[in-house]
Amino acid sequence: MMRETPPKGDNAKAQASYQRSCSVIAAHLVFTLYGHWAVNDPRGSGSSAFIDDKFEMLGPIHHGRKSAHAQPTPEELRSFHHKHSELLNFRTIWIDDLKRKEIAIAIEEVIKTQRYTCYACAICANHLHLIIRTHRDKANTMWDNIAENIKHRLRHRFPDEVCANHPVISARPYKVFLKSTEDVWRCIKYIDANPTKEGLEQQHWPFVTPYNNWPNHKKHE
Repeated sequence: MMRETPPKGDNAKAQASYQRSCSVIAAHLVFTLYGHWAVNDPRGSGSSAFIDDKFEMLGPIHHGRKSAHAQPTPEELRSFHHKHSELLNFRTIWIDDLKRKEIAIAIEEVIKTQRYTCYACAICANHLHLIIRTHRDKANTMWDNIAENIKHRLRHRFPDEVCANHPVISARPYKVFLKSTEDVWRCIKYIDANPTKEGLEQQHWPFVTPYNNWPNHKKHE
């Protein structure tokens, strides 16, 4: 991929346009429940190294999502996850309606306390998506704040399923930076469609702020 070169000279308009194109206006944050997406998942992953060498026996790491023709068959995927689950230190958990409600409460608490602006949220069966507007906190800090509150709440509310030291969420933060209003709208559409892909109802959360084309919102007023 070619790196964009900043314009030279005194062209202030071009310089401003370049600066805007490089500015992050929001972050797409993804939280995957512990054990549901392996470092060396045969579909590919966002990881580049093993935290625990015992998982290396299941196969090499493919960084990034594999192309469609290289995706494993359902049988291969089931076989991999069966072997992977036997190596996990904790049981895997799934998000049902009760856990979904508690996760939403945990997210809302952080958004209100930290004064984040959330443009989209989908809480699925084993992962969740958020879009958070750029903030004084870095994306990893926002991810950590939300993940820690979800962990705390699920451990407290479901002690029979989620023991006190259960990781709950995969340790690796996953984020995608959004640099234009088009990026944000595209990501909102993608996130809003996630629950229905799993057979869940479309989700509407009170802590989600309708997107108004920020930071270009005043141009439309």
